[in-house]
Amino acid sequence: MDRRLFLGGLGLAGVGCGRRVRTVPPVGLRLAPVRAEVERIFRVTVCVRPFRAAGPRMDVEKVGEKTVIHHYGHGGSGWSLSWGAGALAVEKAMGLGERNVAVVGCGAMGLTAAILLQRAGARVTIYAKERPPEVRSARATGSWTPDSRVALANAVSPDFPALWERMTRASFKMYESYLGLAGNPVEWTERYQVSGGAPARAAEGGLEFAKYVDRIRDITPRAREMAAGTHPFGKREVRQSAGLTFNIASYSRMLMNDFFVAGGRMETVEFHKPGDFARVAEKVVVNATGYGARALWKDESIVPVRGQIAWLIPQAEVNYGVMYNGVFVLGRRDGIVVQGVGAGEMEGYNVADETPDRVAAEAAVRTVAEVFQS
Repeated sequence: MDRRLFLGGLGLAGVGCGRRVRTVPPVGLRLAPVRAEVERIFRVTVCVRPFRAAGPRMDVEKVGEKTVIHHYGHGGSGWSLSWGAGALAVEKAMGLGERNVAVVGCGAMGLTAAILLQRAGARVTIYAKERPPEVRSARATGSWTPDSRVALANAVSPDFPALWERMTRASFKMYESYLGLAGNPVEWTERYQVSGGAPARAAEGGLEFAKYVDRIRDITPRAREMAAGTHPFGKREVRQSAGLTFNIASYSRMLMNDFFVAGGRMETVEFHKPGDFARVAEKVVVNATGYGARALWKDESIVPVRGQIAWLIPQAEVNYGVMYNGVFVLGRRDGIVVQGVGAGEMEGYNVADETPDRVAAEAAVRTVAEVFQS
């Protein structure tokens, strides 16, 4: 830390023996600007989130001689809810008395469920067509968003809000254990909502997404208004808060390593229909196939929600997020995420196209440039 800036912020600069005390105004917040240049885009990715109006599917089904525990459909809350939701799946699996368990899927839900099964004493094999970084969840934004498109307010069962809270708190507790580790798999970062942004619409076309953040206010940092002159965004109004950031590249690698170190096995397999589960040796199967369950299980209750990210070359000094004019930018260790959120949670709703849109990606980056011009 620059000692002069630190002392200046306390109004103590100029203190010394025999010298007149001079009060210095507090130094405002300084942020390293994002180099929002289209030339710095090194890839554009698209992720389709598996949204279900009634919330994630977590029931148990018999398929031939296999007992299948469904564990998919967490919308935009996959990474955020993974540990808590996985604990529920593991509780059901271990309650069947089997110690050899299969997990189908190697994304956020599959990996965490597999590790939790190992910790519960199971021998686990993951069967998947893809593994990180090819899985869809590897293309996620990387923010703690436990109620993002997790359900519709009027479509969930009466006990779902309490169940959601249980999953959320269990996940948050687990993420606390990943803070401060090498590679920064999970870290707290500051967020700034800058005026000029398009507010997310909670309802459109009769849809009202469930919002449960009020149930976890005790673990949710409070936002505060920043006065003009105390932030680097000119005369715009700014709200500051903080959130967990998942550096998914290092985090996924850590999870994979933990799984293999604990004796886990992985086989590259593609399943096309429920009956294909007969090919696995294990009698108990955790179905963590995410959006893939729509085709595999013919589950049309899954609605695709498309999200696109333009990736800028990482800047070590950019470790914060900004929401401005319908665009969210987040500095991660593996790249700077630039995501056009447009109409908020309705953006990309019921759009399954995973083709990257370079024009839209460049437009989002130019919007980011606007907020730093001041």
